Order: sequence, then C-alpha cells, then structure tokens
Amino acid sequence: MKSKKDQLTPKEEELMQFLWEYGPISISKLVELYPEPHPHFNTLSTVVRRLEAKGFVDHNDVGGTFHYFAKVEKDYFRRRSFGNFIKNYFGGSYYGAVSALVEEDKISADELKELLQLVERKGK
Repeated sequence: MKSKKDQLTPKEEELMQFLWEYGPISISKLVELYPEPHPHFNTLSTVVRRLEAKGFVDHNDVGGTFHYFAKVEKDYFRRRSFGNFIKNYFGGSYYGAVSALVEEDKISADELKELLQLVERKGK
C-alpha cells in the first residue's frame, strides 16, 4: 500500500500543474494565476510546503522571496497516475481500459488502427 507521502491530493495536483508550466514562481504569482476567486496566499503556501515535505517541490531564495519549482518531471506523474488508474479501475488490465474506451465510444476504429500500427512499429 502506498503511503500518504506518495499520494497527491487534487489541490496538490492542481498546484503541480502550475509549477510545471510556470515555475520557478513565488506564492504571490501563483495566487494570481488561479481564476477568481483567488485562493488565499496562506492556503497555497501550506500546499506548497506539503509538496516540499513530500519531496516533489523545492525552492530558491531570490532576493528574499522563495521561488518554488517542481523537483519531479510531469511525465513521472503521468506514468504513475495512469498506472494507478489502470490498476484501481481495470484490475491492472490495459486491455480492459482500451475495451472500456471502445464500449463507451470514446475511441474510433481509425484511432485503434493507429495504436495497432504504433504497437507493431515498437515491436520491430
């Protein structure tokens, strides 16, 4: 079982998206990036400190102001999150996930053909 340290809350995930796109960045600038109503400075500061304690975020001191940045690549989270999603909702079966997309008309025959071609190219 994963510890809470390995998991991100929805708020933490949202903040990580901003850090990947705009970091290094100060808390004040992060507040401005959020749509109205902006979250409170202290709220974002708490979330950033939690992410820092989990080892996902670090900071530099720039003229007395901390500028925060992601320590891990966005691709790392994509792979990990996708793998956890497949595990939790499809019993670890990627085939089951793709089948669900087909059943729900979320993927076309042409897209499936492209995926098959991709798989065949990777197998060579």
